[in-house]
Parts: sequence; C-alpha cells; structure tokens
Amino acid sequence: MAVPDWDALFEVAQAQAGYFTTQQAAAVGYSPQLLAYLGSKKVARIRRGIYRLVHFPASDHEDLVVLWLWSEQAGVFSHETALALHDLSDVLPGKVHLTLPATWRRRRLRVPAGLVLYFADVGDADRASFSAVPVTAPFRTLRDCIEANVAPSLVRQAILQARRRGLITARDEARLEAELGDQKGAAVAR
Repeated sequence: MAVPDWDALFEVAQAQAGYFTTQQAAAVGYSPQLLAYLGSKKVARIRRGIYRLVHFPASDHEDLVVLWLWSEQAGVFSHETALALHDLSDVLPGKVHLTLPATWRRRRLRVPAGLVLYFADVGDADRASFSAVPVTAPFRTLRDCIEANVAPSLVRQAILQARRRGLITARDEARLEAELGDQKGAAVAR
C-alpha cells in the first residue's frame, strides 16, 4: 500500500472545489479507515464515497461537483442546468439535469434527490467546462432543450442570446429555429 500523500490528495481536491472520492484518496495512499481517522479535523464525509477538505474555501456550484463525483466523473450537466450555467436564458431550473453515458441506463442507481438523469453519449465536441465540472456545449444544450420540450419562449431566448454572444453560428441558429418550429408543430398536431 502506498504511503499517504496529503499534498497529492490536496491537489486532486483543489481541482474539484475541495472534494474528492474514496477512489481518488486510495490512489494517493488513503484508506477509508485513515479518512475516518482524520475525521472532522481535515476531511468531512459529504455522502457515501465523497469527502471534502474541511478548510477548503467555499465556492459557487459546489453541489454540482458533488453530483459529478457521484456520477464517477462520467456525467455532463445538460438541458436546463446547462442553459443556466451558460447564462443563456431566464431559466431557473428546480432540479439539476445530468446526462450519463448510454451504458449507464442498465445500472441500478440510487439517484440523489433533485437530480434528473438523461442517458446519451456526449462526445468531446459537445462538451464545455464550467468551473470544475463538464457541461454540454451551447449548441448541444439548445438541441437537448428542444428535444426535452423546454418552454419554446425560453429556448428561443437562449438561441438569440447564444447567437448574439457568438456561441453558435447563423447556420446553427437557423437549424435550431427549424427544430423548434417542428417541435411546436408536432405539439399542435397532438
């Protein structure tokens, strides 16, 4: 077993707003028993398998880091959560939206309260970063919101904002508007 390396653990946690997993701690020599021994002096258990450095400065969106670590760093924040993170509309999501790889659909998950899961593969081209966590890129976010039937007025506002800020091209805007129109037409036909 490796000798516990506090500096290495701190480095891992620093990149994740002060949080780390049991597996990450084990990789730098900390056993679950040693983490328990450190107790409230240096680390705090946040949820099963996720810890936080006690004296690490607080930051915005720490809740997202915890959920991302819960997903074994496989999740990508998406849909309305991504709209809010990209500051693309007035959307105020009541829940956190996270897309997990399609293979996760078969897993039996104990989903944390307030988390909405989607299952799809998100390639590198469809990813962006927000602080310590991944988020779907603006174009992917807008398409996901259209497919999920997010209020058309919010999606339209987000499309205009993304175009105005140069996050999508004029061609992307036209494609998204067409998809939004198709979605609206399908809803009327029902």
